[in-house]
Amino acid sequence: MTVLVFGQTGQVATELARIAPQARFLSRADADLTDPAACAAQVAESGAQAVINAAAYTAVDKAENDETIAMAVNAHAPGAMARACAQRGIPFVHISTDYVFDGSGTRPWHPGDPTAPLGVYGRSKLAGEETIRAANGPHVILRTSWVVSAHGANFVKTMLRLSETRDALTVVADQVGGPTPAAAIAQAVWAVSGRLCTDGPSGTYHFSGAPDVSWADFAREIFAQAGRRVRVTDISTREYPTPARRPANSRLDCTGLEHDYAIARPDWRAGLADILKELGIK
Repeated sequence: MTVLVFGQTGQVATELARIAPQARFLSRADADLTDPAACAAQVAESGAQAVINAAAYTAVDKAENDETIAMAVNAHAPGAMARACAQRGIPFVHISTDYVFDGSGTRPWHPGDPTAPLGVYGRSKLAGEETIRAANGPHVILRTSWVVSAHGANFVKTMLRLSETRDALTVVADQVGGPTPAAAIAQAVWAVSGRLCTDGPSGTYHFSGAPDVSWADFAREIFAQAGRRVRVTDISTREYPTPARRPANSRLDCTGLEHDYAIARPDWRAGLADILKELGIK
């Protein structure tokens, strides 16, 4: 199977390159994500049998003052990719986010639940989902959350960096979700793209790590596994203001993906152990 992947250096794209080096990966120099027509042309000229979009504008706070670029990268470009795929009858797999929801309540979000993004990042990702569905081609939109790995910028690496100079930290405890190893996401989207080429159903699915946890308890597990003696004190979101509002409830119901694609939620604790090992900490 010939697969074209938008993205090369991001967390998921890096992991995809490890499990599927035979795929063709496009860097931002290869494909300008602010130019939807150029992205569509890449699909048309690739001869690919499937396309995965692992590229995105993910600077949640910066997006609040950069809506034009966020919309171009997260909405217009994926829409152009999806339409180009639909014209050729090839599957398109796209990674989205829990930020399409407002984070209210405590039950896990179902894929069909009403969306209500709290900020620009979430709105741009939701707009991307809508353009993909409108293309009406074979597709899977995979919403995920709290992506972590041994590379790129993420919560695990931030906590480890802070632990090098501090023995006590305050961490938000009233936001709850599922940390998701980028390696597991890569495996999921690769499996989905293969199934879509045969008998896999189109639709929107959720995929996040288990069990659900607060940021503060996630930090405690990071330090425990890394052997770092850092005292974590719980604080509220109100005590840690950010330019963009974060969902308080990022729990995702992932049963649909397991039912349709036999892909279960990964245990993020095992994924964390792998990340620490790669970083030379375990």
